[in-house]
Amino acid sequence: MSKITRRHFFQGAATALAATRVVGANDRVQMGIVGLGGRGTYLMRAFSQIPDCQVMALCDVFQAARERAQSQLAKLGAPKAKEYVDLRELYADKEVDAVAIATPNHWHALATIWACEAGKDVYVEKPASHNVYEGWRMIETARRTQRIVQVGHQGRSSPHKIRAMQLLREGVIGQLYMARGLCFKRRPSIGKTPPEPVPAGLNWDLFLGPAPMRPYTLNRYRYNWHWFWDTGNGDIGNQGVHEMDICRWGLGVELPETVVSTGGKYIYDDDQETPNTQLASFSYGDKQIVFEVRGLLTGPEAGLPVRPGNTIGNLFFGSEGWMWVDDRGFQVYKGEKMEKVMDEVAEKVDSTRLHIENFLAACRSRNYKELNADVEVGALSAALCHLANISYRVGRLLKWDAKARKFVNDPEADQLLTRKYREPYVV
Repeated sequence: MSKITRRHFFQGAATALAATRVVGANDRVQMGIVGLGGRGTYLMRAFSQIPDCQVMALCDVFQAARERAQSQLAKLGAPKAKEYVDLRELYADKEVDAVAIATPNHWHALATIWACEAGKDVYVEKPASHNVYEGWRMIETARRTQRIVQVGHQGRSSPHKIRAMQLLREGVIGQLYMARGLCFKRRPSIGKTPPEPVPAGLNWDLFLGPAPMRPYTLNRYRYNWHWFWDTGNGDIGNQGVHEMDICRWGLGVELPETVVSTGGKYIYDDDQETPNTQLASFSYGDKQIVFEVRGLLTGPEAGLPVRPGNTIGNLFFGSEGWMWVDDRGFQVYKGEKMEKVMDEVAEKVDSTRLHIENFLAACRSRNYKELNADVEVGALSAALCHLANISYRVGRLLKWDAKARKFVNDPEADQLLTRKYREPYVV
């Protein structure tokens, strides 16, 4: 395949956008999948099994990942897909209508922006962005190019969570004053892995993309990229961003007046840079979000039933009671005696499938307001995680200036709103 430079790619972007096929109500949506790790192959299977949708292109920087994905497509009875190493080459393919992006976090924004510029609709996994600045750029680009961009907050398409949020808005527990997100997900130590030669078939330069060039290590590549600041955002921006989104959704808020976050990487002596224990508090004046991450051994809280494994979900507190919401359902407790007045078990549905169907419907209607998790929704929820991480890294409470989109009198913290990009991978 010929090499596509950034200059040549963007020279053709305007032409590609002008010639973009608008998906009609009865048209088959031709999908490309960018990033073929665990989540990417899951999305590939999900899109492949939806009528009037075909996965016709696969992109990954690792040859073995592309081969595994082709094998899975064959088992589904789907036609063999085109293969690409460089997402820019996939984006230049005029047969592709939309792309699903399941790369590491540091690629989400640029992959989305370039896709929109090339005339593709986008389903991008959470978190929407790797930093706050990228989120604003994603929103601006999606609106300017009139592309449909859905972020993978599938909880927004989950029937019982939609019902729970509606009940909160209707005052089921009175006036809300706090949302608490719990991300108690067990994370063993990643150990230490030394630099070594790049594996055959892996394009390490493309994998790092916007991030600084680093020597290849296994920990920086296979899943554990989540725990390095170059490529990930810690568990608050991994599992935690789902619960952060529910906090924000339930309270009906955007970005806070102040944020403070503390914690650390405790117990382990390994390569991880991000904290495995973190507490963040966001003040909105008359209400707040409190968020907690624990990757170490811990127990449940707030009277929750003792369950083996992880405690992941959301607590909402109001003037008349409280609510617990997780993937299994939700419960409502009211009054001074905390009487359980509602206990709804989640329907057995595939929320990712529902989320994808919502995305495809919007691709056909061309109305981004029909999306359950439009890019603006995802960017704001990701921004809360980024603000918490910035406070943690600079070690102090920060005041947010919503109009200026920066912190109040804190140039050091402002620097972490974006990053120094490595050419040519510049947002």
